[in-house]
Amino acid sequence: MLESSFLCLFFLFLITIPLGTSCSTLRTTTTTPHDIIDQTCEKCANQSTILSYTLCSTSLPAIPVSHSTNLQGLGLIAMELALENVTNTLATIEKLLLDTTSFDDNFALGCLTDCLELYSDAAWTIVESIEVFLSGKYEVSRTWMSEVMEAASTCQGGFVEKGEVSPLTEENYNLFQLCGIALCIIHLSNPEVPS
Repeated sequence: MLESSFLCLFFLFLITIPLGTSCSTLRTTTTTPHDIIDQTCEKCANQSTILSYTLCSTSLPAIPVSHSTNLQGLGLIAMELALENVTNTLATIEKLLLDTTSFDDNFALGCLTDCLELYSDAAWTIVESIEVFLSGKYEVSRTWMSEVMEAASTCQGGFVEKGEVSPLTEENYNLFQLCGIALCIIHLSNPEVPS
């Protein structure tokens, strides 16, 4: 239910920025959609040693609208993918918390509970970040997406701190990457915003 309401909200946002829109807050591009995905992922990977070109170039095209959008649309797609990751991870955490026999100690359960809270907050933060991005408040959107990126690191770090193996390593990595891609695209959309 939560996941479907987030996705509906995202697609409502997407229809407000068709390809070639001329709103002052959105810049259009003459680059073909496939080229813009490759160029954007290459720029982001070159600007940061922590961002994966491969994850970027395989994740963004997975959303069909990415093939007919502009740079800002790619930013929204990255945020939508981060939101999808968050909602799927919340479901995973809830299942793990129900199966307490998988964990030898209460510390791992405590970490999962912390991650549940972090990811719950992250879902709303991403939705709010999408809203402010669409209104042209790029700096606020960057700040909020940075907070979500930090939530992924905090969740992972909770397990690592005590030498536990995190059952959410892949989810945390993907969320961190998707937020980093979104941050890069927000910066490319409005280079006046400081890095």
